[in-house]
Amino acid sequence: MKKIILITLSVLLLSGLLLAGCTIKIPSPAVTGGGVLKLYDIDPITLDPAISAEMTSHEYVTQIYSGLVQLGDNLEPAPDIAEKWEISQDRQTYTFHLRKDVVFQDGRKVTAADVRYSWERACDPATGSSVAGTYLGDIVGVRDVIAGKVKEISGIKVIDDYTLSVTIDAPKSYFLSKLTYPTAYVVDKANVSRGKDWWRTPNGTGPFKLKEWNEGNLLVLERNDKYYGEVAGVQRIEFQLWSGLPMNMYETGQIDVAGVSVIYIDRVTDKAGPFYKELQVTPELSFSWIGFNTTKPPFDDINVRRAFTLAIDKDRIISLVFRNLVQRADGILPPGIPGYNKDVVGPGYDVARAKALIAASKYGDVSKLPPITLTTSGYGGGISMALEAIISEWRENLGVEVTVRQLEPDRFMYHLKEEKNEMFDMGWIADYPHPQDFLDVLFHTGAENNFAEYSNPDIDALLDKAAVEADNEKSLELYRQAEQALVDDAACLPLWFGENYVLVKPYVQGYQLTPLGFAMLNKVRITK
Repeated sequence: MKKIILITLSVLLLSGLLLAGCTIKIPSPAVTGGGVLKLYDIDPITLDPAISAEMTSHEYVTQIYSGLVQLGDNLEPAPDIAEKWEISQDRQTYTFHLRKDVVFQDGRKVTAADVRYSWERACDPATGSSVAGTYLGDIVGVRDVIAGKVKEISGIKVIDDYTLSVTIDAPKSYFLSKLTYPTAYVVDKANVSRGKDWWRTPNGTGPFKLKEWNEGNLLVLERNDKYYGEVAGVQRIEFQLWSGLPMNMYETGQIDVAGVSVIYIDRVTDKAGPFYKELQVTPELSFSWIGFNTTKPPFDDINVRRAFTLAIDKDRIISLVFRNLVQRADGILPPGIPGYNKDVVGPGYDVARAKALIAASKYGDVSKLPPITLTTSGYGGGISMALEAIISEWRENLGVEVTVRQLEPDRFMYHLKEEKNEMFDMGWIADYPHPQDFLDVLFHTGAENNFAEYSNPDIDALLDKAAVEADNEKSLELYRQAEQALVDDAACLPLWFGENYVLVKPYVQGYQLTPLGFAMLNKVRITK
């Protein structure tokens, strides 16, 4: 699942197989357990899986809907609505066989035609998805639908009610993983036809149903007893929206799970304290960075980009702001991702060289740089301590004054490419554990999530070659080369990789964040 994360939030919450004829027997669902799981969160921006492209909305979307494929416990593609599939000898055609016991929450059976409708709707320009091309674009004919040339995806064929054939444009080991992203989830055509706000009363296929949504106050999910998979072990999940400080709410029993902010880290890591035994620390496949708008001055000049990367003492910021709860990023791929290179050569910290690069640029001196504004997300004008520290170091080390422009989160998340100024702060959590989900999705020329509009034909060629390389080790080596080239070209300013620190009440069993930063809430049980 792709989730965009922000530096403004990071201070508050630190939080390639070829499968042929794959079949896994899934036990019959049984309705067991009860109780209420109480969580803290904020309102989703959307509950339309075709639109959803950020962390907050995904938290809800993944509970209400489902797709053909899911990520299993080992984060490899596993059956979901599709109980099995075959892959053709040329590795370009996938034949999916759907389970026959999957129903929408109103009881109507899900068929292959529903899958085709959902994917064509996601790619329809009228839907306005900013991610359909990223996650469905490998399917033959998708680009023509997104461009508005045709209405039907030529690479999808409905064989019968429970068989679907999908042809992609080239053999790619990560294609199945892409189908685990919400854009590929199934929606009900009759539900969508109710109007533009249909998703406020969604008829999904997931383990929970939307019971109540009082914006800014409470959102309630109720167990879907018709769910075909592991039926939820709790009756309800109550999300307290914007309801106070999570740590305070956790201490007073208002919520059962809480992310740990930096200011509380000493309390929760004290082995003699009351919280230590309730603390979960999990690695997260996330990457935070500063993006450069390479389409306009001054960051169309590589010397200026390199100077700004060299002028930041990341170790100092990580120590003082994050209390060493994050790891310095020299490259782009986080630890745990296949292809991670611990020996990648990062920009380092070198103020003298940074100043020399400014002098070597077409501007010659900082006084001749055009005004620079950094776009960030948030409310009320406040920015994170980390961003404050970064801007302060540019001021002290380069003599450059950077202005901050704040956008509301929904506008930032869905319109950054059009709205960005000269720089922006951003983070990314893996949708699936593959280097393509970072290097290609974020930096390939023309990619939907290439917010900086960065372009380098030589790096594109490396990424394209890596994508279709059948030998896994050769493919990963090509991705490593692409990563180093991106760092050398100062495509962005890498900052840090994250971890999640979360408190979980002892009576909550089965709550576990994955390295992708989310929990499958149908696996949770309340034991009190």
